[in-house]
Amino acid sequence: MAGSVEVSPALVGVLYDFPQADGGALFEDALRLGLETSRRSFDRPVELLSVHGRGLPSGTAHEIERGFEQLTDAGVLAVVGPSISDNALVVQPLADDLAVPCINYSGGERTRSHWMFHYQVGSLQEEPMVLAGHLAGRGLKSVALAHDRSAVGRLYAEAFSEACASEGVELLSSAPVSPLAEDLAPLVQRLRSSGAESLCYLGLGVAARALALAVADETWDVPVVANSALMFGYGRKDWREGWEGWVYVDTVSDANAERAALRERAPRSAAGPIGVAAYDMGRLLGAAFERTSHLTRHGVHEALESVKALPAASGSPGTVMGFGPWDHGALKGPYLVLRTWRGGRTVEYVDTPG
Repeated sequence: MAGSVEVSPALVGVLYDFPQADGGALFEDALRLGLETSRRSFDRPVELLSVHGRGLPSGTAHEIERGFEQLTDAGVLAVVGPSISDNALVVQPLADDLAVPCINYSGGERTRSHWMFHYQVGSLQEEPMVLAGHLAGRGLKSVALAHDRSAVGRLYAEAFSEACASEGVELLSSAPVSPLAEDLAPLVQRLRSSGAESLCYLGLGVAARALALAVADETWDVPVVANSALMFGYGRKDWREGWEGWVYVDTVSDANAERAALRERAPRSAAGPIGVAAYDMGRLLGAAFERTSHLTRHGVHEALESVKALPAASGSPGTVMGFGPWDHGALKGPYLVLRTWRGGRTVEYVDTPG
């Protein structure tokens, strides 16, 4: 009498690079939902194995290295994470050396490599272009910039300087700040003295809170724009008031039909950019598992490169996702969306001249 065959699960690693308030429950629920949505003919269950590290800027690169190696030693077929560019740059050579397909969801294009795929929750190069274009579209002729003193902050600042020059917006003052800054009063006073018509923040987001408090104390009534760091407002309700009226870059649109369909099934997953990104990354991995004829890390890597033109839940309508042999950026099309914090809520911003 033949017995049933025991089937081992396909292991997917999840690498967190900062503490998760809910232990990662929302992210992993959305990731599982995406995996199940894409899989139709895959013949085994998928199991998530998560490691929580505290990486840069508040933690260490060593914690991220140790967490990644822990996942690879456990036999995962692929890893999702990290989320911060500085930490993705730490993982990138490890993924290549150990031949493990990895999808990070940072804003850094330079995190991509042969084994490192990239789902863009923002873009260090493209966000500054969007913001400079937005300032020019509002008729603002000058700007002062505060940016994190970090690899991420420097890349943002370089791209913003070039974009401002292209758009005819004069960058009158630029100052680096600690990513963990708490008192930015002197810096705001110095930036204000430049006479700039607007203010921009570019960085990881913690310093944006201190900047908002300093701007309020200085009673500096000036239009403020920021990069995707203001997505922190989804989790930190107490920070939203300080960012009232600030225009920032996000990756979710209220007009995206894929996101609307996700909202019907899982409102919490669709509520913000990270849940939506997790869902999409689950769909990408699920599609790869379905396509691969060889359930190994090399097989999953090859299958990921064959996924094409899946409608994305992130971005404005028309955004699609997929990869190729020399194309490891997932999102194609209008995936960056301008939003603003208004009355404690994030709303999509519509650019109007003047």
